[in-house]
Amino acid sequence: MNTLTAPWRQGVQHAWASLAEGWRDLRRRAGGALTRFRHDAAPDREAGATWGLVSADLRVEDDRIIVRMELPGMNREDLQIDIDGELLSVSGEKHIEQESGDGGYRLLQCAYGSFRRDVRLPHAVDAQGTQARYRNGVLRIDMPRVDRDRGRRIPVHGA
Repeated sequence: MNTLTAPWRQGVQHAWASLAEGWRDLRRRAGGALTRFRHDAAPDREAGATWGLVSADLRVEDDRIIVRMELPGMNREDLQIDIDGELLSVSGEKHIEQESGDGGYRLLQCAYGSFRRDVRLPHAVDAQGTQARYRNGVLRIDMPRVDRDRGRRIPVHGA
């Protein structure tokens, strides 16, 4: 009987190791993207998931930083962008679309409500020169870099 349980045990151990590796990879890749959505839904209304992914890509160029954020199903009027030092904050509210009819949801995985996603910027940016565009569910924020890293040569004058 011990010979029959050994393959089963190895199969369970392999499945567990694979699952653990998948969770570690998901956490590593989507760690910052996991975002809490807060909603004040009436008890008789479906509110959706409490957590959702707000995925972002951050690209650093010589003169600017570009952040792309996936926010499907939103209106640009519901988005707010703030820059405080080297912290970019995107907040907003995703509204659930009310369907007419007598039925109810059997599966509700999308997150709805207010959210805030913070992204730490690797360099200081010029908030006044920042531009944002929302198109096809993707928010693109283009921020000119402020080059604080460059030093300045100070001339030494004689007396």
